[in-house]
Amino acid sequence: MTKIQRAQYLLDRLDQLYPETPIPLDHKDPYTLLIAVLLSAQCTDVRVNQVTPALFALADNPNMMKDIPVEQVKAIIRPCGLSPRKSQAIVDLSRILVESFGGEVPQDFEALESLPGVGHKTASVVMAQAFGVPAFPVDTHIHRLAKRWKLSNGKSVVQTETDLKKLFPRDRWNKLHLQIIFAGREYCTARGCNGKTCMLCTELFCR
Repeated sequence: MTKIQRAQYLLDRLDQLYPETPIPLDHKDPYTLLIAVLLSAQCTDVRVNQVTPALFALADNPNMMKDIPVEQVKAIIRPCGLSPRKSQAIVDLSRILVESFGGEVPQDFEALESLPGVGHKTASVVMAQAFGVPAFPVDTHIHRLAKRWKLSNGKSVVQTETDLKKLFPRDRWNKLHLQIIFAGREYCTARGCNGKTCMLCTELFCR
């Protein structure tokens, strides 16, 4: 298969495997999604979903969160890892949202990436999943799979994002990035496949 053929095959196959793409992180609005995505850095979605109910019971909007002591936030989110940095970012970005954005999460990449603890990947997830803006969030898992499936030889997630956006239709980006994550978790794990053994790799490279 050529790279274009592999991309088309994946579009079709992932639609068969994952016709629905529920958002893995539990949330009720853009703000709670933003906080959940921030917490998911170097942490599993399952663990985040175990932690956020207690956090959001304490404060589920920036007006409330900005006044919560950082130590109190840190105690709740400790199981997610990096709790000192994440707790400070949560309180600080909540204050900025109130002071600079009327208490609303901005629908703008540049504004989102200006917030503490929010990088391009986090901003991309929020833009895609909260606001429906076409984006292709690339984390280490998608970066790994894109290389394994020979869709990109990028040395960084930035290059991989650029390559994937060129390969796939813009109107598929938001759904596809979730489908790839689901496929990686179920079939093509980092340790469970060497690029030749899982169902997807076998179908991709034995045709």
